[in-house]
Amino acid sequence: MSPTGTGRFEAEVSLTEGPPVCLDDVERLAASRVPADVWDFVQGGSGSERTLEANRAALDDVALVPRVLRGAGAGNTHTRLVGTACAMPVAIAPMAYHRLLHPEGELAMAAAARAADVPFTVGMLSSCSLESIAQVGASIWFQLYWLSDRGRMLGLIGRAEQAGCRALVITVDVPVMGRRLRDLRNEFVLPSWVSPVNLDAGPSEAHGRVAGGSAVAEHTRTVFDPSVTWQDLEWLREQSALPLIVKGVLDGGDAARAVACGADAVVVSNHGGRQLDGSPASVAVLPQVREAVGDDCQVLLDSGVRSGTDILRALALGASGVMVGRPLLWGLALGGATGAGQVLSLLRAEFADCLTLAGCADPGEAGGLRTLLGPKAALRQGPSGCGEGGHDH
Repeated sequence: MSPTGTGRFEAEVSLTEGPPVCLDDVERLAASRVPADVWDFVQGGSGSERTLEANRAALDDVALVPRVLRGAGAGNTHTRLVGTACAMPVAIAPMAYHRLLHPEGELAMAAAARAADVPFTVGMLSSCSLESIAQVGASIWFQLYWLSDRGRMLGLIGRAEQAGCRALVITVDVPVMGRRLRDLRNEFVLPSWVSPVNLDAGPSEAHGRVAGGSAVAEHTRTVFDPSVTWQDLEWLREQSALPLIVKGVLDGGDAARAVACGADAVVVSNHGGRQLDGSPASVAVLPQVREAVGDDCQVLLDSGVRSGTDILRALALGASGVMVGRPLLWGLALGGATGAGQVLSLLRAEFADCLTLAGCADPGEAGGLRTLLGPKAALRQGPSGCGEGGHDH
């Protein structure tokens, strides 16, 4: 599994002998095989990691009230996310530098997405080129950060259109990279065989060690623009006819304004607890965002999703679907496309069971489920009411 001469990776785990049965198993196996500094880079949050912890705790606080005797049958998991048909309401979140986990990097992730029939959001900071990833044949979206060089952004948008991307995802919650203490302590630096190839073909600031700092953060500091405004989002909307997804929204007013600026969908996300530490768990503000944007805008949930139950929780609270991040990197580390595919297969099997057990025939009906929220479990109904049906958000 190791690139020639690096010695960084251990042998791939056989997923045919004692395969993982849940994502916690995948995480445990990956943790024992990924280099410690890379594991910290993947797993870590910002600051004291309170928001990172809150994402999981808040999801666990959502109880679902199942319906019975509705003739729902075996759950049909298929849906559409931002115009893309998919086998379940899951998209692979944008994540940087997959080759840290496996030498095939984003090419393996794209192969897993193609096999699972879910969208793969290619990160601007991917370690394989956008064009090579597109050739794998998955349904791909392309993620952008705000660059100081707008000409460079236009070039990337043009490349995304030429490569056949089906949507643009603009991340709006990273004016600067959050202070990630694990990376600072490790003085994290990219190895020579991993580069942000869509931006830099050769060595960049991300390869030079920073005393007491993160080389990756230093690289983003040199290329990101921290001064973007709503006018910039309007400018971006004018540059492409592709569907536009705005990722990193936690405030209902911001979500509504994004829609007014032309967004086709928003992603309720705190960046997996990696930006402002102390910000709310994504699922805690999901109902507010759904109410603010109305039913004509799709809403995705990101940050902390770890099971089919979590997917159903998100849909019951108003989401159209979810984005899943870290677990796909765990699977990638264990077995490339096979390992990432195992994660997606587990999520789909769990979600199908959850739909059936909750009395829902398909993802659209999940919006009609009632939920019990918080430690006191105050009764609350989902945004589409508690009638016999639901509706597709």
